[in-house]
Amino acid sequence: MYLTHLSLTNFRNFARLDLDVPRRAVLLVGSNAQGKTSILEAVYYLATFSSFQTHNDRQLVNFFAAANPSSMAVTRIVSDFHNHTGAHRLEVRIILEPVGPQNGQRTRKEILLDGIKRTAGEVIGTFNAALYIPQMSYVLEGGPEERRRLLNLTLAQVIPGYARLLSAYQKALEQRNALLKLLSERGGDASQLDFWDASLAENGAQLILWRIQAIQELERLAKRAHLALTRGKEVLRLKYLPAFDPIHPEGQLPLNMDVDIDRTSCHLADIQKGFLEALRRLRSEEIQRGLTTIGPHRDDLRFLAGKVDLGHYGSRGQIRTTLLSLKLAEVAWMKEKTGQWPVVLLDEVMAELDAERRTNLLTALSGPEQALLTTTDEHFFEADFVRQSTLWRVRQGAVELTGT
Repeated sequence: MYLTHLSLTNFRNFARLDLDVPRRAVLLVGSNAQGKTSILEAVYYLATFSSFQTHNDRQLVNFFAAANPSSMAVTRIVSDFHNHTGAHRLEVRIILEPVGPQNGQRTRKEILLDGIKRTAGEVIGTFNAALYIPQMSYVLEGGPEERRRLLNLTLAQVIPGYARLLSAYQKALEQRNALLKLLSERGGDASQLDFWDASLAENGAQLILWRIQAIQELERLAKRAHLALTRGKEVLRLKYLPAFDPIHPEGQLPLNMDVDIDRTSCHLADIQKGFLEALRRLRSEEIQRGLTTIGPHRDDLRFLAGKVDLGHYGSRGQIRTTLLSLKLAEVAWMKEKTGQWPVVLLDEVMAELDAERRTNLLTALSGPEQALLTTTDEHFFEADFVRQSTLWRVRQGAVELTGT
């Protein structure tokens, strides 16, 4: 899988950008705050319809284009790319439109695949990308929602139907929580929850099963990458902590991070049955609290080296190496599951690695068909790699093509 052309209009600090993208490694070279990372952000947005730098699409719109709240502003990200089915065009429009003199602007999004409007759930997985940025330390050190988001964005690109089912689960969760709050405040017939319990259990059970399978597969690949990057000194483990654990359906046991739990023998029907029973068992408590306390929306994922939880006790070097191992595993996993390499996006990764780790990383990049890497100095890369790459110099929202 690879891009052939990328066009940006009113995206971040790019008023207009049109680039033919070579089928090889591309080095985006420039000082900080020139727009290098924004190009990676645009490519990743095409794969996930989500930004890694903001949860608010409005912030992606060029400041000058959005400055007048009484007029419409449109950001466009357009790509031509090849996947296993042939050549395609993917376009995303982020539209700011006025809604009256007192109400400012509203943001909406349009997605077109080969000229036809689609939903994100229909298109995701058509174009895949794997991203590493130094700021991703929040994945290890932040709250569970950050790790769930990373997991969801990765799985949605690979597993058909994952995004659609996740959306259905979240809508059912919103309805159930609203009803729980209503019952808590005003009372009423608790059997009204039966429909939403069934919907939550059906969709949630499939999400749990997919996560069990994916995390086991990612762990196998991440261990291999981590052993290479740490020269065999650390063994990386991925610890899935489901809020509803099909192994212990009667309730969570005290957490022991040293114990590996194999959930791969769990069956979909058993997970669904156990989840439904747990929802009914907790009904009185959840009515009192006015919210749903178990389910995939409260899952967590921890990263361990030996017995050390890296999110709590990892050094800066350990966290960077773990994230890089995870990203290399993600790239290999996407290739295993889809038969295609994703486009690899690496932001300022070389400055954080010693010479041996840089060599290991460049060796790992020999597989994917296309990689976009940002750097402030191309001398961080081996001379042979630079010669075989295309250099783009990025200055103040413009790109100068300097060849190979």
